[in-house]
Amino acid sequence: MYRGNGENNKNNEQIQGFENERRMDHFRNIVEKQTRTERHLEEYGDIPRSQENLEHVQKLQQKRENEIQNLKELIVHGERDSKNQLENTEKRFLYTEGYLNHNADYMDQETFQNTKEKQERRKEQIDDLS
Repeated sequence: MYRGNGENNKNNEQIQGFENERRMDHFRNIVEKQTRTERHLEEYGDIPRSQENLEHVQKLQQKRENEIQNLKELIVHGERDSKNQLENTEKRFLYTEGYLNHNADYMDQETFQNTKEKQERRKEQIDDLS
């Protein structure tokens, strides 16, 4: 059955609307987590913490800030540019490779296989974006 461009555009707009709604929900959740962590640090900042724990929280907050910025760009300007997507995919690939190298012996076979398949798709995606 032939569908005119009008129907395709309507479907694309609906899909874009659903994606933006999901992005907004994710954006809201990240901002709330970041805000709760900041308040916690302000409220309990005088309690001694290990330097390692404090560095972990700072890295987590920076990661959240980056994710907030990426989501803002996606919502305002649409799809990501390929450079940003390439960097994010490479980062996920390297992180997962490290995780697999250190934890493969402790993973169940199904999870291990699924993760390896995701890594293969990431390799292909990196090649396509390069």
